[in-house]
Amino acid sequence: MVQSSNSNLGSKLTVVVNTPSLAREILKDQDINFSNHDVPLTARAVTYGGLDLVWLPYGAEWRMLRKVCVLKLLSHRTLNSFYELRRKEIRERTRYLYQKGQEESPVNVGEQVFLTMMNLTMNMLWGGSVKAEEMESVGTEFKEVISEITRLLGEPNVSDFFPRLARFDLQGLVKKMHVCARELDAILDRAIEQMQLLRTRDGDDGECKDFLQHLMKLKDQEADSEVPITVNHVKAVLVDLVVGGTDTSTNTIEFAMAELIRKPELMKRAQQELDEVVGKDNIIEESHITRLPFISAIMKETLRLYPTIPLLVPHRPSETALVGGYTIPKNTKIFINVWSIQRDPNVWEYPTEFRPERFLDKKSCDFTGTDYSYLPFGSGRRICAGIALAERMILYTLATLLHSFDWKIPEGHILDLKEKFGIVLKLKSPLVALPVPRLSNSNLYL
Repeated sequence: MVQSSNSNLGSKLTVVVNTPSLAREILKDQDINFSNHDVPLTARAVTYGGLDLVWLPYGAEWRMLRKVCVLKLLSHRTLNSFYELRRKEIRERTRYLYQKGQEESPVNVGEQVFLTMMNLTMNMLWGGSVKAEEMESVGTEFKEVISEITRLLGEPNVSDFFPRLARFDLQGLVKKMHVCARELDAILDRAIEQMQLLRTRDGDDGECKDFLQHLMKLKDQEADSEVPITVNHVKAVLVDLVVGGTDTSTNTIEFAMAELIRKPELMKRAQQELDEVVGKDNIIEESHITRLPFISAIMKETLRLYPTIPLLVPHRPSETALVGGYTIPKNTKIFINVWSIQRDPNVWEYPTEFRPERFLDKKSCDFTGTDYSYLPFGSGRRICAGIALAERMILYTLATLLHSFDWKIPEGHILDLKEKFGIVLKLKSPLVALPVPRLSNSNLYL
C-alpha cells in the first residue's frame, strides 16, 4: 500500500498522506510542528490577511481566537440561545417545499438546502442586529458575494504551487477575490453600524442576540488583554462561519438525500424512526435529535463516504520532520487524504457502500478526531471549531426533510451520485427531486 506520496508541484513540495497511522503521526504525535496551515492566496485576500481561525498561524493570537470561538461563540449555551432563529428558517423552507409538493413541482435539493443554510447562518450572524427591512437587501448582496467567494476558494490556483508566479496572478483569482473582499467588507461594516445604532437607540441590556453582538462584546471585553480582538478579527471569524456553515453542510445533506433516494429502504427506516419519536401529527424540534440514532448514523456515514473537504485543510511543518521514515522538509504542503483513509478496506467493511447502520454499532466513532480512520472534521489542535454548529444544522435540516416529505426522482431525471472533486467535495450533477408531503395535517406545514 502506498503510505504517502509526494511531488514537486511547481516549486512547492507536496505530500499526500493516505493511511491512519501516518495521519496520527502528523495530527497527534507531532501536532505542534504541523499545527500551521498552508494559506492559499485567495483565502488570505478574503480573511484580512489570514486573521481568521482557519488560517492564523499557531500562537497566542490563534489560541485567543480559538478560545473565544469554542468557549463563547460556539458553546452549547450560545447555540441553544439561537434555536428560534434556526427553527424559523427551517419552518419557512418546509412551507415552501410543501407548496412545491402540492404543485407536483420538482426542486433542486442542493439549491434549496444552500438557501436554507445561508439564511440560517445569516440569521445567527446578525439576525438581532440588522433591521428587518434591511435584511432582504443585505441578504441578497451577501448571498451573491459568498457564493462567488466559495467558488473562488475551490479553484486550484497555480500561484499557490508556483510562488514565484504569484505576483502575476495568471488566472486572475486573487484579483477577483479582492473585489469580493471589498464588497463583503462593506456589507459587514453596514451590519456593525446597524448593530451600534440599535444599541444606542434601545440601550444595551447585556443580552447578545446574534454572533455579531457576541463578537463585538468580546472585542470590548478583551480590549486591554495582551492579545486584543480587533474589528478585523470579528469580520474574519464571521467569514469563517458563513463559508464553513453553508457550502460544506449543503453538500453533506445533498449527498445524504441522494443516497437515501437511491436506497428507499434506508429512507423508510429513517422515517420510521422519526415517526416513532416525533409522530406524523407533530413537527420536529432540535430537542428530538438526541433520540434519533439512525439519523445521526446517516450523517456520519455520509461524512465517511463523502468528506466535505476530502484532503482537509493543508498543514505545513514549522521545522523539518521525520514521519514514517520519510523526511518532510520545513514548509512542505501536507494533505491528509481522508477520502482515501475513510474508504480503506483494511479498516472498513464494504468501504464503498453506503451503510449507515455501521455507526449504530461503532459508537466510539465520533467527530473528536481520536479515531484516525475517521477524520471528517480533522484532528488535533486545528480540528474544526464549528463541529457543534455543523451537527445541529445538518441533523435538524436532514431530519426535517425526511420527516416532512417522501422524495422521488421525477420522470426525465436521472439520479447520479458521481462526485466532483475539488477543495470541497460536491455532487457532479445537481440532485433534482419531488417532495411529497407525508404529515397527517396540512397545518403542520404552515
